[in-house]
Amino acid sequence: MTSGAGGQSGPAAEPASTAESAGTGSAVTLENVRKTYQLGEPVHALDGVSLEIPRGSYTAIMGPSGSGKSTLMNLVGCLDTPTEGTVVVDGADVAQLSDRERTRLRGTTVGFVFQTFNLMPRLNALENVALPQLFQGIDRGERHERARELLERVGLGDRTDHMPNELSGGQRQRVALARALVNDPAIVLADEPSGNLDTETESDVLDLFAEFHDAGTTMVVVTHERHVAERAERIVHVLDGQLERIESLDGGESTAPKSDSATDDDPPETGGK
Repeated sequence: MTSGAGGQSGPAAEPASTAESAGTGSAVTLENVRKTYQLGEPVHALDGVSLEIPRGSYTAIMGPSGSGKSTLMNLVGCLDTPTEGTVVVDGADVAQLSDRERTRLRGTTVGFVFQTFNLMPRLNALENVALPQLFQGIDRGERHERARELLERVGLGDRTDHMPNELSGGQRQRVALARALVNDPAIVLADEPSGNLDTETESDVLDLFAEFHDAGTTMVVVTHERHVAERAERIVHVLDGQLERIESLDGGESTAPKSDSATDDDPPETGGK
């Protein structure tokens, strides 16, 4: 996909070019990750999760409410750090970064698409898309050129001057997707992206996800909708803070990962399938 002008990163958080590295290595690696929240009694949101998200892949994360999928999303998106274990995003160990380095990594490497769009109501579509590059110090002409290009790609080239309240739900989600892509991130992370959309508009937005994935973007979609998850190459099923299974949708082998929290009391596996 077209290279954007992202900000300069320090060595620990320097993002890789999506076009150059698609399909090689891992975009995200989690090793024996535990996340515990101290809310009176400890709440173990994730318990011994190990997961690799290949660069250039399309992964859906599914699970019931309280399963840990939102916590997993926050770790993948550098919005939180693990209590134990390692989270590596685009080559950087998130827990080893300062708050400033983690913010920079998040801003240059991860693009977010939210169910509620999260557009700035006083900015038009062009300005909303360009906003992340303003924070990266990109000059006005360059960031508006990039934003205009992305709005064209999502079919809103004629809506650049429209305010969010002048756009339909589907159009606002397209603006949000364009904004997520403006820094040419290694990963696009979408949290229930179709929750506020009608069926036809949902299909259009998911088609755009597939288009950008085909161009080399690593897509991670958190959803409770089976038909949305089935647009991905695989589905990571999360239950009670652990990976229940990984379901392949592209002809590969589905797996039932053994939790890293398993004890020696677990019965031994027998050979054969």
